[in-house]
Amino acid sequence: MNALDQVPPDFRFALETLRKARVRAELRLDEIPAPARLAPFAVALGAEVVVPGGLPGSVHGPAAAALAPAAGSDDVELATGRFILLHDPEGSAVWDGEFRIVTYIRAQLEPDMGNDEMLGSVAWTWLVEALDNHAAEYRSAGGTATRVLSESFGSLADRPGTIDIELRASWTPAGRDITAHLEAWSDMVCTFAGLPPLPDGVTALPRRR
Repeated sequence: MNALDQVPPDFRFALETLRKARVRAELRLDEIPAPARLAPFAVALGAEVVVPGGLPGSVHGPAAAALAPAAGSDDVELATGRFILLHDPEGSAVWDGEFRIVTYIRAQLEPDMGNDEMLGSVAWTWLVEALDNHAAEYRSAGGTATRVLSESFGSLADRPGTIDIELRASWTPAGRDITAHLEAWSDMVCTFAGLPPLPDGVTALPRRR
């Protein structure tokens, strides 16, 4: 018996649906080590939103601010994130199901946006809207939005201060098909990065993982 034979059929099905997800070309998505103690079975994906430094006119908000001094340079990272799918065949009363999705996103913001007291509510709204837009059915959602202020002193005092937004969120998918959930989350990472939404009728090309 090999290791794959020990994986529950429901979890194997969910893994196959993850491979079908279509994400934007700016998003680099790769499998990373999954946490071992959160559930009997888990898979984790790491994401980075990366755009060419020579394309400042194609983005807005935090992305435009990050690209402005980097025009013509190497690729610029605008946001990072993690997407973790947990599975417990016995089910979990805390999750209200056998699967749980746990996510994390971090992006640097423009100072004006970072000081907005409604930022946390806006970040949560991005999550809910992304799931709704992709018809990703879920329940028992929860999350925490955090603003992180970084200041430099002493020999590093010339460095400007930065404000990052972090969103930690989790929810229980309504079924084993996780495709729409990953696509919704990947769109949200791009939103955090300040990338404009894709025009209606335009579909992002799938990325290899």
